[in-house]
Amino acid sequence: VQLQAFGGGLVQAGGSLRLSCAASGSAFSSFYMNWYRQAPGKQRELVATISSGGRANYADSVKGRFTISRDNSKNTASLQMSSLKPEDTAVYYCHTQRLSNNYWGQGTQVTVSS
Repeated sequence: VQLQAFGGGLVQAGGSLRLSCAASGSAFSSFYMNWYRQAPGKQRELVATISSGGRANYADSVKGRFTISRDNSKNTASLQMSSLKPEDTAVYYCHTQRLSNNYWGQGTQVTVSS
């Protein structure tokens, strides 16, 4: 499984960005897809997760502002981020786990200016 994340960039506070993650390999629709982020000097944290059936869960810090989605026909997962805050600045990673194996995208930088 290979994951490729893209869509990051620089945005002003209050703005929006959409991240996407393209997955290679089979059985994409059978597995959870997750978005993590890591800010400088901080631990990587789980931001949002979506089940194979489309059930989403979010970290409290992004609830109501971020929306995770997936398109199983295209093997993609997305993270729509709105009302961005400077504290959302981080490298964002897409992730999936199959059995005991973790797969990470390369990370995409999101910078929110105040």
